[in-house]
Amino acid sequence: MKKLNINAIALAVTLAFSAGAMAEGMSKGDYKGHKDKISADYKTAKATCDSLAGNAGDICVAEAKGKEKVALADLEASYKPTQKTRYEARVAKAEADYGVAKEKCDDLAGNAKDVCVKEAKAAETTAKADAKAQMKTAEANTTANEKSADARNDASKKAVDANKDATAEKTDAQKAVAKEKCDAYSGAAKDSCLAKIKVNYTK
Repeated sequence: MKKLNINAIALAVTLAFSAGAMAEGMSKGDYKGHKDKISADYKTAKATCDSLAGNAGDICVAEAKGKEKVALADLEASYKPTQKTRYEARVAKAEADYGVAKEKCDDLAGNAKDVCVKEAKAAETTAKADAKAQMKTAEANTTANEKSADARNDASKKAVDANKDATAEKTDAQKAVAKEKCDAYSGAAKDSCLAKIKVNYTK
């Protein structure tokens, strides 16, 4: 019952925030209006969370804060559409998801909680790395379109490098999760688990 109640509230929070931030080429007045609405929606959502107790309340607040952050970032990306604002919107989404996931981990204990937190962090790192790679690739392609064939070759190289960096960041995050899982074992089993990681994550 409690889970159903939280899901219903989460849906209400999502609907409250979804209306505000999608408008192309808006005026300054419209921008301010959307911003005020996002702020009002957050206050309403947070007030709803006050009816919940314990970690359920914490999760609800994290969801409300996360949705406000994402809505504001999306609004900014719509008002001033640049590679940077679109990147910041993706980062806001990654951070919001992490904030909620981390709160949900508090329902667990011991190694299960540690693994949960590491997995949440790995998901955030992955999303941020992808966002960074997308931004760098888009910027390089934009520059290439304005310049010569040499610039296009340079853009291609930058895109490859950006994706390589993103892959490295994601691999490190996945390795951290795998190591945390090994802590559930001891003795020879733990040594075997760590040895597998060395094989699987050799750079």
